[in-house]
Amino acid sequence: MSITRAVVDAVLAAHHDPYLGPDATYLLLAVPQDTQVTDDGRVFVHMALPYPHANPAEAFGTKLEAALHVAGARDVHIRWSLAIPRIKPQGEVAPLTLARNVIVVASGKGGVGKSTTAVNLALALAREGAKVGLLDADIYGPSLPTMLGVGNGKYPDTVDDAWFVPHHAHGIEVMSIGFLLQGDTPVVWRGPKATGALIQLVTQTRWSSLDYLVVDMPPGTGDIQLTLAQRVPVGGAVIVTTPQDIATLDAKKGIEMFRKVDISVLGVVENMAQHICSNCGHTEHIFGEGGGARMAAQYDTTLLAQLPLDRRIREQTDSGVPTVVAEPNGELAGYYREMARHTAARLALGPRVADTRIPLNPTH
Repeated sequence: MSITRAVVDAVLAAHHDPYLGPDATYLLLAVPQDTQVTDDGRVFVHMALPYPHANPAEAFGTKLEAALHVAGARDVHIRWSLAIPRIKPQGEVAPLTLARNVIVVASGKGGVGKSTTAVNLALALAREGAKVGLLDADIYGPSLPTMLGVGNGKYPDTVDDAWFVPHHAHGIEVMSIGFLLQGDTPVVWRGPKATGALIQLVTQTRWSSLDYLVVDMPPGTGDIQLTLAQRVPVGGAVIVTTPQDIATLDAKKGIEMFRKVDISVLGVVENMAQHICSNCGHTEHIFGEGGGARMAAQYDTTLLAQLPLDRRIREQTDSGVPTVVAEPNGELAGYYREMARHTAARLALGPRVADTRIPLNPTH
């Protein structure tokens, strides 16, 4: 007996997406008009993922294909595509026209690896198939030009005397106040001027119709963070911490701040979670253990990743070729790519609004 459409739908409903959680079945991701069952038992399914994944067919499509064969399909043809939704930002803030979603990466204190995490998150999202921009919102301590090998003082081109053209590095678009400074010139600005500069960078950069704009926030909960939360449309926030109690205490303040301004906290990234000795392979929790997981549980959010403390991450970032680019198929890059999938999937679960991007360079 040949397989029927009802049986195909039942198989899809029984399979859950590994990143979207137990309530998101493949039936919800299937494009109805592209799901077909022929009289001779061939099945054609089109799955539209709302988050980027470089190889869903190999990662989890084989299980679905096998289940359809068990259910009676003679041949199975599954097509995977990317359909990233625009998620409603906080309050009544209007969405950006050149970016579907803004993800801010924040921390309660400095020194926890926030910028390194933000850089590798942006690069990983791009490697998984998304169109990505990265904004350095740390006005007083811009580090992304160095981390991405672009360099401070490399002034961006302008369009119509009104738009900055972002630099390109390793497949993503980048904008930073560091590009507007010469040498080691410090930014000695009071709060209003600093926040004004940030808003100008956000709203007057000619992004190329992005899926995600990742914003590397300055540490803490001061003027810049509050201004961004009130005036920039944010789809979700990622909180970076290290395991020790003093870091998680400060990170909790960040979560509380975002919740007060109605910004969804996508989850917690526990950086420097463990160190693996390069000589003997021994694993040691230098900064304590489980702090990020406990914080995520306390605030009913997700532990997005536990990233290792590894010398190579620092060396690669210092050289301007971050880990996701330096060793794209390596174990360390795998941590970041997994983090990127979980982050984007968490964002995709939020309330959706109509996509109003200007398709300057359409990719999907």
